[in-house]
Amino acid sequence: MTEKKKRNEFLDWVIALGIAFLVVGAIRYLFFTPIIVDGESMMPTLHTQDRMIVNKLGYKIGEPERFDIVVFHATEEKDYIKRVIGLPGDHVEYKDDTLYINGKKYDEPYLDEYKKELLDGPLTESFTLEERTGKTTVPEGEIFVMGDNRRYSKDSRQIGTVPIDEVMGKTSFVFWPLSDVRFVK
Repeated sequence: MTEKKKRNEFLDWVIALGIAFLVVGAIRYLFFTPIIVDGESMMPTLHTQDRMIVNKLGYKIGEPERFDIVVFHATEEKDYIKRVIGLPGDHVEYKDDTLYINGKKYDEPYLDEYKKELLDGPLTESFTLEERTGKTTVPEGEIFVMGDNRRYSKDSRQIGTVPIDEVMGKTSFVFWPLSDVRFVK
């Protein structure tokens, strides 16, 4: 093999690897990104150190839906993962451990097992949106979010509603640890 042919082959490999890194980087930045669950606020649905894929594309073309699990920028340094409870225009209320949105009762089957394990009162204390945020409805362009571990979650009850443009995306797939790979609702 001639010296020139070796250089051309090496250059071809460098270009191919460069393009591959650019494509992977673009996909990760624009469409999907991994996230590590930090803390117990989404127990029992998610566990600390679960690794998940965030779909960033979905909310570029659509809006969050009730009960989606979303990742959002809570601060410049910290992202939170929570469940969407209230959408723009919704009035949110909990009474006797039951969710009411705009006066209509909603079931939360993802909490059923957790509620059965409790012996010392409700999982979610009673409250109204007004009591927690000072607003009668979730403002346009914002969502009301809560962790599934209602007793130990810092969520919209403390931090207020979340602007939709702070939401990175939806997540529903745990890919690590391998023994716990699953889709979550």
